[in-house]
Amino acid sequence: MNRLKLISALMLSAFSSAVFANDISGLWKNIDDKTGSSKAVLEIRQEANGTYTAKVVKVTPRPGYTPKETCVNCPAPYTNKPILGLDILTGLKPSGDSDFVNGKILDPLTGKVYSTRAKLSPNGKRITLRGYVGVSALGRSQTWIRNE
Repeated sequence: MNRLKLISALMLSAFSSAVFANDISGLWKNIDDKTGSSKAVLEIRQEANGTYTAKVVKVTPRPGYTPKETCVNCPAPYTNKPILGLDILTGLKPSGDSDFVNGKILDPLTGKVYSTRAKLSPNGKRITLRGYVGVSALGRSQTWIRNE
């Protein structure tokens, strides 16, 4: 009987860690792919429909750069909205173990919206987002680091 309880507990533990291993909810630092410095802190949350959304919770000051306060060149519904608190990533949904697809990401500095896919690192501490128009091969990648 004790052996059965032990096996059940191990199976439940393995199942629950597999379920939560790919949860990307939490705070992440957005790293500029050109300079390597942090641009912002974002909060990723899971929506009721299972997709993920990320909003800007802090803009990181960088030498020689004055951050914009509003999304001036952005399309509706983002036009003239404050960047702080803005949902810049929407609709990202899990696809397999560590892959996420079908998201849309807004670059609040240019106002452009890109299709997005993402891959979570095996240790869960980095997520690489690929923004693109049309074909993923013609896009640009950016890494976000889990803010612990």
